[in-house]
Amino acid sequence: MAAGPRRTKAGPWLAVCICGPGRPPQPALQWLIMDALLHSISYAGTWGQAFLTVEQFIAKAAELGYDGVLLAAKRPHVSLLDYDRRARSRLRRLIEKHGLRRVALAGYNNFTADLEHPDIPTQEIQIQYVLELARLAADLGGDLVRIFTGYEHPVLGYAAQWNMVVAAIKQCARRAARFGVTIGVQNHHDLACGWESLRDLIQAVDEPNCKALFDAWAPALQGADIAAAARQMGAITAHTTIANYQRRPRYRLDAGVVNYTPLTPYVLAVPVDEGFIDYRAFLSALREGGFQGTVAYEMCSPLAGGGSLENLDRCARRFIEFIRSV
Repeated sequence: MAAGPRRTKAGPWLAVCICGPGRPPQPALQWLIMDALLHSISYAGTWGQAFLTVEQFIAKAAELGYDGVLLAAKRPHVSLLDYDRRARSRLRRLIEKHGLRRVALAGYNNFTADLEHPDIPTQEIQIQYVLELARLAADLGGDLVRIFTGYEHPVLGYAAQWNMVVAAIKQCARRAARFGVTIGVQNHHDLACGWESLRDLIQAVDEPNCKALFDAWAPALQGADIAAAARQMGAITAHTTIANYQRRPRYRLDAGVVNYTPLTPYVLAVPVDEGFIDYRAFLSALREGGFQGTVAYEMCSPLAGGGSLENLDRCARRFIEFIRSV
């Protein structure tokens, strides 16, 4: 009987060679498996789901078969306030003990916050926060920090806020370079959440260690062609985070006309292969565009089936099965 799949190369992408007696090795590039990271926010209790400590989460990610972790860089997980040099060393040893070879940090910033108080150096504070996350990532053996852009603020025009965000990210990237860390910009906050704008932003920052962290859920909700977008974004994307959803219609009763007014649909998180986002097409198009990064799974909002540890684990395992089959 022929042997099963065998990993032949470590790194962001794993080449798999199907080999067996009397069967010549197949070209490695026919089979590409992405390193899979589990986002710790999934077990942080933030939406009422089961809570695991960082130590418990590390063990859980390894138990479920993940290659690494994306750690939420805030309480109750990996806050800068709680991780001094000794704590960082302990966490790195724990990650290595469990055989997790990839680690990244998920920052939580907003470069356009509190613009109504220009006397407060809010942007400088946030740049320093990102710099310290880069230092923390390097101390944990990682090389990637996820950041956001900014929510549009009513006190300034769009162009002024765009320029502010570009300047802030450029400073972050230049300072993070000393630690060998990439600054990854996720299409999450208002500014540059459209894929074309995210591409424009990465080009405007123009730093070799500033990349896109291009996710499918935003363009899918915006009505964009996610495969076409992924082909354009693949070469400048260092990582993508996956979650899938089903839409739930919402209405408000208008008693005066005895009818309902449609509202923006609610989106409910579901297992990766049960939602409206076609991740097989998205990941295939990313590859065609030159993507050679990592992929994470997150459960960061209410999930079909509830927030029990059993349901979280079930969905996390489904993702591993899915990503190994893509």
